[in-house]
Amino acid sequence: MADARSVLLAGGGTAGHVNPLLAVADELRRRDPATILTVLGTTQGLEARLVPEHGLPLAPVPRVPLPRRPSADLPRLPANLRAAVRAAGKAIDESGARVVVGFGGYVSTPAYLAARKRRIPVVIHEQNARPGLANRLGARWAAAVAVTFDGTRLRGAQLTGLPLRAPIADLVAERARDADAARAAGAAELGLDPALPTLVVTGGSSGAASINAAAAGAAADLLAAGVQVLHLTGIGKAEPVQAALAGVPGSERYHVREYLTQMQHALSVADVMLGRSGAGTVCEQAALGIPAVYVPLPVGNGEQRLNAADVVAAGGGVLVEDDDLDADWIRTHLPVLLVGDEAPATRARMAAAAASVGVRDAAARVADLVEAQLRTRP
Repeated sequence: MADARSVLLAGGGTAGHVNPLLAVADELRRRDPATILTVLGTTQGLEARLVPEHGLPLAPVPRVPLPRRPSADLPRLPANLRAAVRAAGKAIDESGARVVVGFGGYVSTPAYLAARKRRIPVVIHEQNARPGLANRLGARWAAAVAVTFDGTRLRGAQLTGLPLRAPIADLVAERARDADAARAAGAAELGLDPALPTLVVTGGSSGAASINAAAAGAAADLLAAGVQVLHLTGIGKAEPVQAALAGVPGSERYHVREYLTQMQHALSVADVMLGRSGAGTVCEQAALGIPAVYVPLPVGNGEQRLNAADVVAAGGGVLVEDDDLDADWIRTHLPVLLVGDEAPATRARMAAAAASVGVRDAAARVADLVEAQLRTRP
């Protein structure tokens, strides 16, 4: 028999799917610790590590990517999908789930299909401005559809924003209580000077060669202006940046790291961010009210440009094409945001604009949709 408080959450493969899932799981568990939560995921994706670390059971499902174009995987798709749907159905049955919550990606498709077969309601959350294949399918019969960005085209979409992972939600609260103390604590963790205007450069865990090259090329000018830089290069990509700093005056203020697990520390000290515009990045920075220069990934379906559209339109960020970002662009545009008499007022206006479109309670909004389905189930 289904348990009155049992929920199956489906999402995996990337942090973009796993982090919102864990944020909603935290909110459901906070509201009622007796809620039974089960996560459907693969044994290869990021969820295989993060979900058990979070104290949640992981029900495995085979990885079944939906090919966007003809490929060698296409003939095997029907059999592979059937196996995945069976695994998802088994997880629903064994957990007694009364609601399935999907966050997109290849894990969600079998969950949606298995839930539909059992007439169990589905709640969907779409992270990106341009929805993926799984959520476009599931939205056709979902009981509720939550979206991160206004204008996302899914049937029955309700704007909730992106559920913030716990360290970022905690930082939002800390900054609201005492922004200076939060900045000082983050700076201490990173070995930075909290009194200096700080630029944080990042291309994500894998880095971005174009952003790395542009920032490193402008390092001398940034340092000469009195800026402090924290540059997260991506795994295995620090050496060219470090080489560019050789002999540059003030290079002790240009801090190079490959990766930062506790990204909240970087966000706590950032006066300006420079990086890609993945949905998580945009939403976290907007929720925190951090002015940003967004450089959309130049490949893919263009979703990163759309992700940044609202915050840029509000005046909380600047969008620069990857081809246009170089050392000259940084020399021209970034020092004026960081140093000089007008810089603090400019940043304050951008911060307020970013915060005006940022959503800080998205996990609660999505949890409300889940709770509504739990209440309506017999």
